[in-house]
Amino acid sequence: MARTITRYRDFWPYYLQEHARPETRMLHYVGTTLTFVFAGLALAWGAWWWVMLPIAGYGFAWAAHFGVEKNRPATFTYPLWSLASDYRMFFLWLTGRLGPHLARAGVA
Repeated sequence: MARTITRYRDFWPYYLQEHARPETRMLHYVGTTLTFVFAGLALAWGAWWWVMLPIAGYGFAWAAHFGVEKNRPATFTYPLWSLASDYRMFFLWLTGRLGPHLARAGVA
């Protein structure tokens, strides 16, 4: 059995290694972008749009892990750290600062 990660600073490189393929990360970015779209719609029109946030975010992420990366989503073991890392990875990518983090994690 793999060791349990007890500190976020140890989790972050693990998270990036679990997202090694660019296609996996791109599907995460699509899902994360949709969470913002659906949050805006939910704030404007309420009701069922709130339901779309986790469907968009997790739907694209899980499709990426099972279909592209062929691994188990970190959400199943580390739900809060994984959620925070999804947004961290998204904003680092959006601002062009993800590359050094991937390199430090050993992701080519």
